Amino acid sequence: MDPLPDAIIQSILALLSNARDVAACSCVSKRWKEAVPYIPSLYFPRNSFDGSGPRRDEADATIGRMVAVADRLEELVVYCPFSAAGLASWLALQCGSLRCLELRMDGLSDKAGNGEYPSTELDCIGIARGLEVLKLWGVSLTRSPNWSSFERLHTLEIIGASLRDGALRDTFHACPNLTDLALLGCDGINAISIEQQHLERCRLDFLGPGNSSLHLSCPRLEVLEIQGFSWIHVDPNHHIRKLSIAKNAGRVYKVDMSKLADLEFMSLRGVQWSWSAISSILQSASEVKHLVMKIEFCGDFDTLQPFPEIDLVEFFNNHPRLCKFEIHGALFAALCQKNSLKNLDSKFFIPCLEEVLITVRSPLNAEQKLNTLESLLKYSVKLRRMAIRISQMKNCHEAADDFFKEICKFKYMNYNIVHIE
Repeated sequence: MDPLPDAIIQSILALLSNARDVAACSCVSKRWKEAVPYIPSLYFPRNSFDGSGPRRDEADATIGRMVAVADRLEELVVYCPFSAAGLASWLALQCGSLRCLELRMDGLSDKAGNGEYPSTELDCIGIARGLEVLKLWGVSLTRSPNWSSFERLHTLEIIGASLRDGALRDTFHACPNLTDLALLGCDGINAISIEQQHLERCRLDFLGPGNSSLHLSCPRLEVLEIQGFSWIHVDPNHHIRKLSIAKNAGRVYKVDMSKLADLEFMSLRGVQWSWSAISSILQSASEVKHLVMKIEFCGDFDTLQPFPEIDLVEFFNNHPRLCKFEIHGALFAALCQKNSLKNLDSKFFIPCLEEVLITVRSPLNAEQKLNTLESLLKYSVKLRRMAIRISQMKNCHEAADDFFKEICKFKYMNYNIVHIE
C-alpha cells in the first residue's frame, strides 16, 4: 500500500471500528499509525479486556488513550466494563465531535447501587451536546440526569433500565427533537406520558404483569410498537402506519386511538384482552391492509372467556382494504359460530384479500369451520394463498382425525390456493 496516497489509506482505515483492529493497524507501519487518528468510530466489545487483561482502571486508561488519539471521533461504543470517571474523561476529550454514543452500563449501575460510584454517572453525558444518537444499556434512571438540552439528538434507546417517572419525564424534556424512541425491557413505572412533536417511531417494552398505562401525544408518529400496557391512549393527531400492541402477562382493558386512517399493518397479541378493547381498536383500524390477531381469550376479570360471535360479512365490510389476514385460533373460532355466516348472499364479496393464514387450535365445531374456510375461499375475489396451520391443533379429541381428513380434502380440491402447515 506504499504507493497509495495518505487520503486513500485514511479512507480505508476509516471503515474499521473494533478497538483491537484499530490497535493492530497502528503497529503495521508508521504511515498506518499516522492514519489511525482519522478513524471516526471506536467500538470496545464486551470481552475487550477479558482473561489476563488489565484491571478496570487500566482498561479505562487504555480506552482513554485511544479516544485521545482520535482527531475527530464521531462514534463511541463501549460494551466492556468502565468507570464513571473514565467515561467523563473520554467525553470531555471528544464532546465537540461526538455524534453517536452507545454504552453498556450494567456493571457500572451495579457498583453505583453498592455505593462505590455516585448515582450521577449519567450527568457527564450532558457535555456531549452535539449527540444525534444515544443508546444506554442496563442503566439506572431513577433520578433526573443533569442534562441541559440535546437539540440534535434524534434517536434515544434505553434498554434494560430501572426507571422513575420524574427522571424519565426530565430525560424527554432534555431531548425535544426525537424522531426515534425505544424503551425496551424496562420497569419501575406504572404510568407513562410522552409528548414529542417530532417523534416518528416509538418502541416501548415494559416488564411485568402490572396494570400500566400509556398516553402518547405525537403528531408525526408513524410506527408504534408497545408491550406491557393495560390502558393505552393515543391523541388523534397522528399518522400511524404500523401498529403492534402486545401484553404477554395480565390483561389489556382499554385502547383508545380514534381513527387510524393511515394504518397499513396492525398486530394484536396477548393472553387476555377485554372485548371492548378489541372491538374499539378494530373499529379504529377499518383501513388496515395487513392484520395479525393472536389473542387467546377475552374477559375483564380473572375468568378467561372465549370471543363472542363475529359476523363474517360485517367484519370484512368494516375492513374493506384488508389484503393479508393472520387469524389465530380464538378469532377464527369466533368467525365459525352458528350465526357467523347468516348474512352471506350473492352480492357479498371480499374485495382485497390476497393472503390468509389461519391457525386452527381445536377440531370442535368442525363443520362450521369448514363452511367458514369455504366461504373465505369463495368470496375472496383476489385470494392467492390460504395457509391452514394445524400443527398446534389439539389432537386428543376423537373428532381430530375426521377434521384433518376434511381439511386435506379441502386442500386437494383447491390445491393451487390452499396449503397445510
